[in-house]
Amino acid sequence: MVFSSLVFLFFFLPAVLLAYNIAPGRAKNYVLLVFSLFFYGWGGPSYLLLMLAVIGITYVTGMLMSYLPKYMKLFLAIGVIANLMFLGYFKYFNFAVSNIGKIRGIFNITVPAFDYVVLPIGISFYTFQAISYLGDLCYGRIKVQKNPLYLMMYISFFPQLIAGPIVQYNHISEEIDRRTVTHMDFAYGVRRFVIGLGKKVLISNEMAWVVDRIFSQPVENISTPLAWIAIIGYTFQIYYDFSGYSDMAIGLGRMFGFHFRENFNYPYLSASVREFWQRWHISLSDWFRDYVYIPLGGNRKGNIRTYINLFTIFFLTGIWHGASWQFLVWGIYFGVFMVAERAFLGKWLAKHKVTGHIYTLSVVVIGWVLFRGNGLSGALTWLKRMFLFTAANGVVSPSVYFDNRFIVALFAAVLFSGPLQTFTGLNKKLFDDKKTYAYELPLLTIIMIMCICLLVGNTYNPFIYFQF
Repeated sequence: MVFSSLVFLFFFLPAVLLAYNIAPGRAKNYVLLVFSLFFYGWGGPSYLLLMLAVIGITYVTGMLMSYLPKYMKLFLAIGVIANLMFLGYFKYFNFAVSNIGKIRGIFNITVPAFDYVVLPIGISFYTFQAISYLGDLCYGRIKVQKNPLYLMMYISFFPQLIAGPIVQYNHISEEIDRRTVTHMDFAYGVRRFVIGLGKKVLISNEMAWVVDRIFSQPVENISTPLAWIAIIGYTFQIYYDFSGYSDMAIGLGRMFGFHFRENFNYPYLSASVREFWQRWHISLSDWFRDYVYIPLGGNRKGNIRTYINLFTIFFLTGIWHGASWQFLVWGIYFGVFMVAERAFLGKWLAKHKVTGHIYTLSVVVIGWVLFRGNGLSGALTWLKRMFLFTAANGVVSPSVYFDNRFIVALFAAVLFSGPLQTFTGLNKKLFDDKKTYAYELPLLTIIMIMCICLLVGNTYNPFIYFQF
């Protein structure tokens, strides 16, 4: 079940809101728990037990850490390793076995057949949230959660369960035990949800319809202009797909009294790669900073160690996104630029903002080719098509994809990715949780009606980050 589905909008969401608001006191958490388990079971009932196993291991480990503090680090290591073993098996088993098979094939060694392991939905996100709970407990940021159902609710909470943002336990630990939902909270939550839905349905889906058709073509049929159309479209598709989902998750959380932190801050306005990662998927960057980078020593142990730590973080970021050589190379690619900016390039970029914007967008767009390409070799071939001004062998004209809907969506994508907010300050008004403006109700109503019309018409509706 996705947020931008009619089942969610007209059945699941009204049901959970009704049940939550009529439930008394502490029963509200149990209402959220029941609906969250149903939400996850809808998309992957066979893997519901897996998520419950992760929660069980995390709860028992946390209790042992609390009652046997002398062995806290030992239990932390056991809990983290156990959770990562689940993630490692389901996410990386196929990749490991297939590459071992290729190596054996070189030496003519028979490779036994193996059953393909299906990736459970959202496992990367809820595993990291479980680890954040154990890490926060070890660092003394929180007290142990003695109620296993409350911990279960935190890890399985449906707004952020499938595709984030990654909510660290210490950010909402107090709200799990006690919170209130004011009328302004609920109004703000509805506003953020509708804006996120508009990003997803009206912009990202329109980009996806064109981008996916182009990438499905044999690469020899792709000319240089068509290759650029596809990757520019994908640059906006992935941003509005993921930031739209994050907006919807933040809005849903607020409707139930939870204050999730922002996950995107107009990353395409960045003037350096470092700034880009401070604005893109902020919750993932914060997670790696708090639970990997700082424990490794951060920038406290000299330049060489800092460079190694930075490179390690982006190596892991690439692996986290997928079990594929292209994601590994994608992570290394950004790691190289992060180290270069830390070593010498950052000071120069700080003095040349315009050049920094051009440089950053160029690095990011090339990175999206590595991310989206059909395998690593396909991505490299796509880059050749982009920069070697290749004519297509097939008859695939860029004009075929430039219909009016795509042009309007592209214009909106450019406008709302930063320029409009930069020059008008509209973002502060749209995301102001203290005030409600007169123009918002008709604007949000129009957005909602347009989204429903497109969804009823079976508009192409993929979610990119579901695969992670």
